Amino acid sequence: MGNRGMEDLIPLVNKLQDAFSYIGQACNLDLPQIAVVGGQSAGKSSVLENFVGRDFLPRGSGIVTRRPLVLQLISATAEWAEFLHCKGKKFTDFDEVRQEIEAETDRAVGANKGISPIPINLRVYSPHVLNLTLIDLPGITKVPVGDQPVDIEQQIRDMIMQFITRESCLILAVTPANSDLANSDALKLAKDVDPQGLRTIGVITKLDLMDEGTDAREVLENKLLPLRRGYIGVVNRSQKDIDGKKDIKAALEAERKFFLSHPAYRHVAEKMGTPRLQRVLNEQLTNHIRDTLPAFRSKLQSQLLALDKEAEEYRGYRPDDPSRKTKQLLQMVQQFSVDFEKRIEGSGDQVDTVELSGGAKINRIFHERFPFELVKMECDEKEMRREISYAIKNIHGIRTGLFTPDMAFEAIVKKQVMQLKGPCVKCVDMVIQELINTVRQCSNKLECFPMLQEETERIVTTHIRDREGRAKDQVLLLIDIQLSYINTNHEDFIGFANAQQRTSQSNKSQSSAVNQVIRKGWLTINNISIMKGGAKEYWFVLTAESLSWFKDDEEKEKKYMLPLDNLKVRDVEKSFLSSKHIFCIFNTESRNVYKDNRTLELACDSQEDVDSWKSSLLRAGVYPEKVMAVESETSAATENFSMDPQLERKVETIRNLVDSYMAIVNKCIRDLMPKTIMHLMINNVKDFINAELLAQLYSAGDQNTLMDESQEQAQRRDEVLRTHQALKEALAIIGDISTTTFTVPMPPPVDNSWVGGAGGRSRSPPSSPTSSRRMSSGQRPAPRGAPPPPNRPGPLGPFNNTAESPQAPSRPNRAPPSIPR
Repeated sequence: MGNRGMEDLIPLVNKLQDAFSYIGQACNLDLPQIAVVGGQSAGKSSVLENFVGRDFLPRGSGIVTRRPLVLQLISATAEWAEFLHCKGKKFTDFDEVRQEIEAETDRAVGANKGISPIPINLRVYSPHVLNLTLIDLPGITKVPVGDQPVDIEQQIRDMIMQFITRESCLILAVTPANSDLANSDALKLAKDVDPQGLRTIGVITKLDLMDEGTDAREVLENKLLPLRRGYIGVVNRSQKDIDGKKDIKAALEAERKFFLSHPAYRHVAEKMGTPRLQRVLNEQLTNHIRDTLPAFRSKLQSQLLALDKEAEEYRGYRPDDPSRKTKQLLQMVQQFSVDFEKRIEGSGDQVDTVELSGGAKINRIFHERFPFELVKMECDEKEMRREISYAIKNIHGIRTGLFTPDMAFEAIVKKQVMQLKGPCVKCVDMVIQELINTVRQCSNKLECFPMLQEETERIVTTHIRDREGRAKDQVLLLIDIQLSYINTNHEDFIGFANAQQRTSQSNKSQSSAVNQVIRKGWLTINNISIMKGGAKEYWFVLTAESLSWFKDDEEKEKKYMLPLDNLKVRDVEKSFLSSKHIFCIFNTESRNVYKDNRTLELACDSQEDVDSWKSSLLRAGVYPEKVMAVESETSAATENFSMDPQLERKVETIRNLVDSYMAIVNKCIRDLMPKTIMHLMINNVKDFINAELLAQLYSAGDQNTLMDESQEQAQRRDEVLRTHQALKEALAIIGDISTTTFTVPMPPPVDNSWVGGAGGRSRSPPSSPTSSRRMSSGQRPAPRGAPPPPNRPGPLGPFNNTAESPQAPSRPNRAPPSIPR
């Protein structure tokens, strides 16, 4: 062996594979290994059987290997095999090994020719093997056979890629000598994932089946189509030998005689053959493990640290201990209370960066959604004036009144105040829904105890629903209080004398806020025609006077500025194919809003963004459109009704008075609603959770039943403990290994441009006109771009593992005693 002092490295990896075998993908570790890749009938299975010295792999037509076979070869004094899926059972008859592989494959994929990525782990102990870990992968196929799926080629390629893309995996690219090497599927796949050739070893099989007069000398000498690690040739048993049960030991002896007697290969005979391939793979895998060991150890340590705290909590865990259940129930309720309060009051830890929730969303309901709902209830201007005029005339009756009646003012005000009940009740409903959502979010930490989680949600939600009735009664009481007495002596009420001055004062106050920026953000203009570029996203700036948009948020290039005069907002129904939510702005005088468009459609990613923008537009004086339920009746009544100038003045006076008084009521309701809901709902629920929840849980039933953990939690605990133990064992195993090695340097790069790139195409070298059919003959000159003369030292080529001249006979390497000569 080339790495004395490191003989235990391959068994080390086998131990690590055992340590992690029962924890699935929890550790996500890539253990060093060798993947055997090649096309169908390339001779992969024969190479593996020659390594073992036994016939143990299934034979037949179609895909022979339908599941990856992880083959661990371990040098031992006796010979037997064992499978990971039936560990402890020793197989001494290798016909039974073959039958078990077939049976286990059928259990996973059925009796058809389908494949599965779930590996079969087979360990072979024998005095005739060197320590190796290989993975036999399904052969690359082009055409489905029998009942194979139509995409079988892609399935096999995807499975192979799962293994060979790992940096810890060496690639054994097997190619038969009687096919075109330049079109080798194995080499193409290896090139895609290992373009520098650091992990690829070439194997040429079926050298004895080449056409008479041809040979693969230049390939094996790494002159034609060179690889960085070079090629090793082997001669396997023919199908006739396999059917005739030819002994593998005799086949290995015949292989040796073939290389010693063949005129094209006798000078490299000691660098060829199955024993040589075993030694090279053993040496390279050992080197590879040595190189990846530091990073592997670091990954183990980081995963161990990540599990330390959780494993410590589980280590002394006793599921049936009553004292543990009582203590944990108390801790869970306290944690639930703390989490609920943090979500409502706000906290610096566990901040949700995706969406508003808890207290932030309730705050938005109070100060954006609720004011918006109030404005939506405002009556249309024409409808309001019509109602006032009817009220005045009905109060005067048959007489023609000289003064503006107070009763008309009170009638209109009370009707407007009554309409506030809807938005107020809706505000309570939105807050309750968010409280319930917050309870569910906080109870997610109790999911390891399903009964406790369910009971906690039920108790708190029931209390919230109980408080809902009281909160709504109180809110409606606030409206009834406003209806009970119309306070015209309020300091903010303008009174009859000042009613006419209200309009001019409001105009002045609006003009003073011209430059106030209300909102900025990204919106998509949805109704730009495809001929003009289609929907585009712009940076919008809303002020008290205008809506402008820019190319980007630096606000350097202004695209358009839209005055807010006579604008209103309307909802737009979301289209079937669109993922965005849309609203539009239009002019009440039927003028174009933007270029030739009567409306400006603006799109947001969520309905919450739409509501937020509509609330901001509301602050700027852009109100939502009112849909008149009886529009035809209203228009007809308006046409039939005409006002004299005196009546118009009375209507205008009452209109200003109603505006003034409703502004006072709205201001009061906007202030009292959040306070009422906070007192009766939110603060009360917090107090209930802190003071009453634990007692309610105790009275609800048996605490032991409440604290029964879920099956998933029990599995999680077992998995964490097993993973933690496996990681500790793995680090202990690695810690016992001495890393003093004899290092063979990586061979220098070669010109491997002949191998196809990611597109899968390849080209033959210009100097080999016959290579499209078979390997080169020994008479052809080396192509351009070939590596230096063969006496250049390197670790793996036929002359690359020694500094001797190619003409000088190389000293034979001593084969392991188990390999017959």
